[in-house]
Amino acid sequence: MLSSPGVAFVSALAVVAHASLNHAQSTPVFPSPAGKGSGKWADAYADARELVGQMTLEEKVNVTRGFTSSENVCAGNTGTIPRLGWPGMCLHDAGNGVRATDLVNSYPSAIHVGASWDKDLAYERAYYMGLEFKAKGVNILLGPNAGPLGRTPLGGRNWEGFSVDPYLSGQLNAETVIGYQDAGVIANIKHLIANEQETYRRPYFGVDAVSANIDDKTLHELYLWPFMDGVKAGVASVMCSYNRVNSTYSCENSKLMNGILKTELAFEGFVLLDWNAQHSLSSANAGLDMVMPGGGCFGDNLTEAVRNESVSQDRVADMATRILAAWFLLGQNSTEFPTPGIGMKNLTQPHEQVDARVPESRPVILEGAIAGHVLVKNDGALPFTKNPVMLSVYGYDATIPDTKNTDTLFQLGYTSSQEMGQAVLGTEQHFDQAARGGTIVTGGRAAANGPAYIDDPLSAIQQRAKADGTWVNWDLTSANPDINAASDACIVFINAIATEGWDRDGLHDDFSDGLVLNVASKCANTIVVIHAAGVRLVDQWIDHINVTATIIAHLPGQDSGEALVKLLYGEAGFSGKLPYTLARNESDYEVYAPCGRGPSNTTDPQCDFTEGVYVDYRHFDKKNITPRFEFGFGLSYTAFNYSSLLIEQFETILQPGSPVLSSDEKLWEVIATVNATVANSGAADGAEVAMLYLRIPNSPLKQLRGFQKIPLAVGESAQVSFELTRRDFSVWDVVAQGWVVQEGDYTVYVGASSRDIRLTGNIAF
Repeated sequence: MLSSPGVAFVSALAVVAHASLNHAQSTPVFPSPAGKGSGKWADAYADARELVGQMTLEEKVNVTRGFTSSENVCAGNTGTIPRLGWPGMCLHDAGNGVRATDLVNSYPSAIHVGASWDKDLAYERAYYMGLEFKAKGVNILLGPNAGPLGRTPLGGRNWEGFSVDPYLSGQLNAETVIGYQDAGVIANIKHLIANEQETYRRPYFGVDAVSANIDDKTLHELYLWPFMDGVKAGVASVMCSYNRVNSTYSCENSKLMNGILKTELAFEGFVLLDWNAQHSLSSANAGLDMVMPGGGCFGDNLTEAVRNESVSQDRVADMATRILAAWFLLGQNSTEFPTPGIGMKNLTQPHEQVDARVPESRPVILEGAIAGHVLVKNDGALPFTKNPVMLSVYGYDATIPDTKNTDTLFQLGYTSSQEMGQAVLGTEQHFDQAARGGTIVTGGRAAANGPAYIDDPLSAIQQRAKADGTWVNWDLTSANPDINAASDACIVFINAIATEGWDRDGLHDDFSDGLVLNVASKCANTIVVIHAAGVRLVDQWIDHINVTATIIAHLPGQDSGEALVKLLYGEAGFSGKLPYTLARNESDYEVYAPCGRGPSNTTDPQCDFTEGVYVDYRHFDKKNITPRFEFGFGLSYTAFNYSSLLIEQFETILQPGSPVLSSDEKLWEVIATVNATVANSGAADGAEVAMLYLRIPNSPLKQLRGFQKIPLAVGESAQVSFELTRRDFSVWDVVAQGWVVQEGDYTVYVGASSRDIRLTGNIAF
C-alpha cells in the first residue's frame, strides 16, 4: 500500500452498496496536512510564514473568512490586517468575463472554448480575461470549472465547463489556470467534486443536498482527472462543492480535502468553499481553509475552537499560510496590484470608470468566437459562393435582448430569459428551454457576465447586406412566418439556454423545432443556427431535405454576429468540433436525468454513479449506439488526409503493474510519442483538429489522450505529434492507491473524431 507520512491515509474512497439504510460512505482522513512550500511555492511560503508569524490568532482567522464590504460589490471579501499592511482580497466570478460590472468584455463561454479544441486560444482568452479581473481589483478569479464534467446532458452548469471528456477538460483547464495566473490573479478551480447536477445540489427546505455515491476508480479516472491537470498547472486555490460525496458534504469531507487533494495530489494552495457551503466547524480539521461570503462556522467560533483545543493553532496558521502563500505567489503584494475591489462598484451609484479592457484582447475575442462554431450539416449551402441577392432571417435568437442595463437580469446573464430572473433558488422551476427574449452569448447566473455590446446575428447580417446590396427580410416573432419565395437562403436562429441553480427540462423545445420545420417547408435553402448552452437535439428536422446546413454556435460572447457572418461568407473556416456526443434520442444517454428524491420523497437524496466511467462517448461505444453526431465531430470547408503513422516507445524504467503515486513526477514522464502527417487535400484553407485515442486494457474502447489543432493552406501538410505520459496509459488501482500501467496491448487510434479513425497502431508493455 502506498501512503504519505504524517497522514492516516485510507486505501480507498470507501463505498458501501446503496441500500435503503446503507449508503456510500467517505472514510475520514486526519489530520489536515500542512503545506510544505516546495518547488515554485518555496519563496511564497517563506513570505507567508513570516507574515503569519506576526499575526494574532484573531488576525489569522480574519484571513480565513469573508466580510461584507460597503466599498465594493465583490462576490466575497476577506478580512484585512491593517496593522501589518495586508489589504485583504476580493473574490469574484464569472466564467466568461468579470460579472456584474461595467467596462469589461464578454468572452466565449467555456463550452465554446471546448468546441474550439484550441489550447493556444484557451490560454490567450484566460490571460486577457485575467488582466480584466486584475484591473478591477479582483484577487481571486472564481474559475475555471472542472466540474460538473457533464454526467447528465441536462446539467444546468455543463456550459461552464469545457467538455464532458476529462482529458479535453483537463488540458483546457490547465491552459486556463496558467493564463489567469500569468495575468496576476489567483485561479480557483472548481467544484470539487461530482457536482454533476443542480437538482438538490445544496440543502433547501429541510432536504439535504444530493449525495454523489461514487467509487474510487471512477472518481480518479473520470471526475478527478481535470483537477489533477489544474493542480499540475499550479492552480493556487480549489473550490469544494455544495453536494455530498459518499454521504459527507464536500466542504467537510476530509477524504477529499485532506486525503486526496492535499496529500495524494500534494496541493499547496488553499481550499475555498462554494458560497455558504459550510455545515459545521469540523470543516476546518477536514481541510477547508476559507469560508465565504461571511464568517460561516469560522470567525469567533474558530477562535474559540482554538482556545478549547478542538482546532489546533497549527491548523489555523496553516490555513492563513496557504491563503497568503497564494497571494505572494501571484505577486499581489506588489504595488502594481490595484486596491482590492477598486473597479467593483454599485453601478447605480456614482463611481469611477475603471476600464479593464485592452485593445490586444479584441482579436482573441473574435477568433475565439469563430473557433467554437461547429458545422454539423452542409449540403453545399455554405459558404455563400457569391453574395446573396436576398436573405431571410427568422427566429427569436437573431437579435439583441430588450435590455442590458444594471439590473439583476444583467448581473446574472438573464437578459434573454427574464423569467429566470424572478426565480428563487431552491424552488422547483420549469423554464422555457429556449431563451426567446433574444440571442444568447452566455448561460445564466454566477458564470455569466454582461457584455460590452452584443454584435447580434441580424445586425451583423444587416451590416454585410448594406455593403453588398443584399435585400434582407426578417420575422423574429412568428412561429410560422411567411417566406419570400425569391430568397437565396433562409437562416433560422434558435437557442437552448441553461443556468446555474436548475437543471434543464429537456434537450429541445417544440416551438423552436416547429419554427425550423415551418420555414423549411417553404424555403428550399434553410440554414439553422443554434446557440446552445449544452447538448441540443436536432432529430426533429435535421434530415429534412430543405435543411441544407446546421451550425451549433454554442455561446460565442459579444462578437457572436461578426464571427458567424465571417463563417457564412467563407472569410473564416469552420474548425470547431463537438466536445460532447449529440445523440439521436434522449434515451441514448446512459444517464439522462439528474437524480431525484426517490419514490419515498426522501429528505436524504442519493445518486449512485453506477455507470462508472462509461459516460458520453464511452457509453455509446460500449453499447454500440450510433449517435447523430459523435464526440469530436465537425465539418470543414475543406478536407484532410491522414498518413505516415509513427509510434516510438522510449526506454524507461517501467514495470507494468507497479503503482505510481498521483504526486510522483514519474506519472508525467513521456513514455511514447505518436506522429502522423495531416494534409489539406481540399479546395480551401482550413484548420484540422487531429485526435489521438487509446484503447487501454480492461477499460473503455476508446479514451481521448491527445489532440492538436493545425492550420493548413490548400495542399499543405504538417506533422502532428502526440506525447503520451505514463498517466495516459494508466488505470487507478484502488488497492495500491496508485496509477498502474497494465501489461498488454494498447491500440492507438488517430483521426478526426471519436468515430472517424484514420490511422491505427499498437503499443505493448
